[in-house]
Amino acid sequence: MGIPVLIMGESGSGKSTSLRNFSPEEIGIFNVASKPLPFRTTGMKLINKAGYGDIINVLRHNTMHCYAIDDSQYLMCFELFAHAKDTGYGKFTDMALHFYSLLQSVINDTDDSTIVYFLHHVEVEDGFSRAKTVGKMLREKLTVEGLFSIVLLCTTDEKGHHFITQSEGHSTAKSPMGMFPALEIDNDLKMVDRTIREYYGLNTQEDK
Repeated sequence: MGIPVLIMGESGSGKSTSLRNFSPEEIGIFNVASKPLPFRTTGMKLINKAGYGDIINVLRHNTMHCYAIDDSQYLMCFELFAHAKDTGYGKFTDMALHFYSLLQSVINDTDDSTIVYFLHHVEVEDGFSRAKTVGKMLREKLTVEGLFSIVLLCTTDEKGHHFITQSEGHSTAKSPMGMFPALEIDNDLKMVDRTIREYYGLNTQEDK
């Protein structure tokens, strides 16, 4: 049973940058929007223009312990654009179902040592940050954060990029008790991956 982890933040807050310390053999990246990575690297395993079918097929035959979906909210956004002329509310139900089915594939179709990171944009309303969806109806049908036990919020300031590990009342960030040493940590997803594996007693990257 794999573990989905939500990494959410505004554009430019360091979501993709947090992948920088993984070596190419440690992670597979589903590049939904086919954008260049924001750091120098060679040999990263990228699947560009990745859709639901591409991701689920790879996960069902997974050969790695770690994957990232960058940016996962575009899976919903691109589906909305593809059906923009369709009338009725059924398309929103379908979008919620497709995203939910992807989460179920992460959990049920991968082994216990697999972690899949969903790098996801946020929407901010009245100073409160939550995972972005493509409309009020979809937000009401699918509370994205409710499908994850670990939700980290990316922030940036003059000192650099950070992850917020718990909510202070201004976001839906959360993590299991005692998993992370502080409310604010470096946005190093390799370090986060190691911490999660140690917490749950999972295989490390070196064990694969």
